[in-house]
Amino acid sequence: MSAPGRFRPPAPHNEPIKDYVPGSPERVELKRRLDELRSTRLDIPLVIGGEEVRTGNTFEAVEPHSKKSVLADVHKGGPAEVERAVKAAAEAWKDWHRWPWEERAAVVLRAADLLAGPWRSTLTAATMLNQSKTAHQAEIDAACELIDFLRFNVEFMLRIYEEQPKSSPGVWNRMEYRPLEGFVFAVTPFNFTAIAGNLPTSAALMGNTVVWKPASTAAFSAHWVMRLLDAAGMPPGVINLVYGAGAEVGDAVLSSPDLAGVHFTGSTPVFQGMWKTIGDNIAGYRNYPRIVGETGGKDFILAHPSADVEAVATAILRGSFEYQGQKCSASSRVYAPSNMWPELRERLVKEVATIRMGDVTDFSNYMGAVIDQKAWRGHKKAIDSASENAAEVVVGGGADDSEGFFIQPTVLETSDPSSQLMQDELFGPIVTTYVYPEKKWEETLELVDDNPYGLTGAVFSEDRAAIDQAQEKLRYTAGNFYVNDKPTGAVVGQQPFGGARGSGTNDKAGSMWNLIRWVSPRTIKETFVPARDYRYPFMAPDGDGSAPDRP
Repeated sequence: MSAPGRFRPPAPHNEPIKDYVPGSPERVELKRRLDELRSTRLDIPLVIGGEEVRTGNTFEAVEPHSKKSVLADVHKGGPAEVERAVKAAAEAWKDWHRWPWEERAAVVLRAADLLAGPWRSTLTAATMLNQSKTAHQAEIDAACELIDFLRFNVEFMLRIYEEQPKSSPGVWNRMEYRPLEGFVFAVTPFNFTAIAGNLPTSAALMGNTVVWKPASTAAFSAHWVMRLLDAAGMPPGVINLVYGAGAEVGDAVLSSPDLAGVHFTGSTPVFQGMWKTIGDNIAGYRNYPRIVGETGGKDFILAHPSADVEAVATAILRGSFEYQGQKCSASSRVYAPSNMWPELRERLVKEVATIRMGDVTDFSNYMGAVIDQKAWRGHKKAIDSASENAAEVVVGGGADDSEGFFIQPTVLETSDPSSQLMQDELFGPIVTTYVYPEKKWEETLELVDDNPYGLTGAVFSEDRAAIDQAQEKLRYTAGNFYVNDKPTGAVVGQQPFGGARGSGTNDKAGSMWNLIRWVSPRTIKETFVPARDYRYPFMAPDGDGSAPDRP
């Protein structure tokens, strides 16, 4: 039962980013934790109903930049473990959905403060090793962004709760935001530990219980996220962690009549397949499942003839190659005007040659490896087939998997704006440029808009009229639109993230619009003095002094 009082949680703020400069305490601590995690090969179980579950069927969690380095043996689940997780979620739901909001918030806020303090180096180091992120990229992800999600989601929850209907005289109208009836299936990707932490906890914060399947290539960091939540006091069974193959776990989950929602980040084809399965099973669910997904992107940088060349070059180098281009928001197509291209090309060739790539525990490296062998092969194939797409390699193009899964930062130039390289998501350090005639700005806007995705995009211009024109014409081309900035780096509480078209349902992670999907409102009307006669005043007979009857 909630204690009396209108409680105000601590006001959220964006977590400051640590720089890890030489000699700093955070750098020393992070290097120490990296050595510790590398030196111990873990045996990672599933966590169901608060219990560790080991199936004996395992896969290896490796370092992508040093593929022979095994971090852990991870136990895989199947239909039997999914059934157990669903039952555990149902059992935990009985109490959890009745917990007062302030008690749920306290667990989440404690997790945020633990991560900001004693757990920071662990989550950052785990993300560096497991997902081949540099110290900076792991810091802004596994530490800062996840902390921000946890803190700001509490504020967003209260903003939802405060949305209440008006009451007329003698009546009190209320809106109750109930947790969904059933469990939420959280499916998280390899590329952001923050997403892996946010998708299950955002649903749990609103009173739901969760079955969580992380990407196998991020199982090591997912393990530490689960440990963090346990340390913060998350009750057993509220979030149930099940590793395993997508089909084996997903099919079993999606067949459960108690499925109440899907919280997904991943590829467009996988999300579409899940949606189709849910549609095929729709008659068997207790409720219509909420389906929330952030999927693929073919994110763009569009330069107007007036744009600053140095700013455009920097946006490409950061937006396309940070974290090996493995961000949903990474720029992978560039539209450069003919007047700018010679200088822009020269700058890109010069700067790409300075980019260091290698083991992320060497802090002088700007890039690590792509996530696994499958990704490496796909990127190499795209580069090797450039000529088939009317493209040539401007700089980069190398691929080496002898030690780790390394793809050089690569800039391609195509003469065909409709080529596959300008349409298909590659999810790697490959960006394709189309050089448009500088006088054909409006026609180029049409080209940019003609794309199946709608996640992020950026326009660079010193001409305000051109910026306004691009914002209008490209209104549906990006859910996150940037002016004179790279299309990556959305900050919780500042730029809620998500897109439409083939990029997802645009429910905006990092906002109240996402959290509202995890509740089912109930309107309550209370009448203080109820009526005691079914008759309405208009039914009374006409009496003396009343208007005469009309013929």
